[in-house]
Amino acid sequence: MDRRQLADFLRSRRERITPADVGLPAGPRRRTPGLRREEVAQLAFISTEYYTRLEQARGPRPSREVLAGLSRALRLSDAERDHLHHLAGAPPGPPPGPSREVRPSILALLQRLPQAAAIVLSATYEVLAWNDLAAALMEDFSALPRRDRNLVRRAFLGAPERRMYGVSDVEEFSASAVRNLRATAARYPDDPEITGLISELLEGSEEFARLWAAHDVSAAPTLCKTFQHPAVGPVSVNCDVLDISDRDQQVVIYTADPGSPSENALRLLSVVGTQRMDVPL
Repeated sequence: MDRRQLADFLRSRRERITPADVGLPAGPRRRTPGLRREEVAQLAFISTEYYTRLEQARGPRPSREVLAGLSRALRLSDAERDHLHHLAGAPPGPPPGPSREVRPSILALLQRLPQAAAIVLSATYEVLAWNDLAAALMEDFSALPRRDRNLVRRAFLGAPERRMYGVSDVEEFSASAVRNLRATAARYPDDPEITGLISELLEGSEEFARLWAAHDVSAAPTLCKTFQHPAVGPVSVNCDVLDISDRDQQVVIYTADPGSPSENALRLLSVVGTQRMDVPL
């Protein structure tokens, strides 16, 4: 265990994260450029004293559970998580949960699809990235807190009028999502976010509980669907999914048939963006 390098690494990762990144208020008189030590400790579910000792190169070797908590609290990438484990003298095992880090090349790809709406989904159906047309077709994800970007939570627990953007296949999507989420839970049995999400859905949705009890794990792909957009009306799109196997993520691309009314609707949405044309000024 390299205590000095571990301390320096923890400090550098802590100072790059803002309170807003993890849903905390900034508050007045903040002297540190990032999170406070007590905030990291709270997010990692360890004591402030223990975390302080780690940053001062005085702490004992952290357990794998502590390292997992620090990785989540500091929002480490897969490479940074592995580095943290090596510094602590505990070679990393399989990732405890699905990756939320989207490769820069995938982010660039989204922006190179101006005539298609595209999003990146995690293994738990969290929208991790999107392009402008996807925000116009579905909603401005940047205006939502992270928990509200989860499409499974929206499908089963959202208000009926906002449940799934008026899509034509909401029942099919819901059933498919449950099957995929069950397989995800089997791949990451120790991830508290996944177990928490499933518990929330089981408690809040009889439909989810019924589908979950079926123990199905295979899902047929969705080839097309129709969005009922409040401003431009129905938009029928083809659905293509690209798997990013090393991150356990999917790129979902929505395109309209050339020359169709839906293609014209997408072009209009690409111009107006997330403005609400159905609301009088």
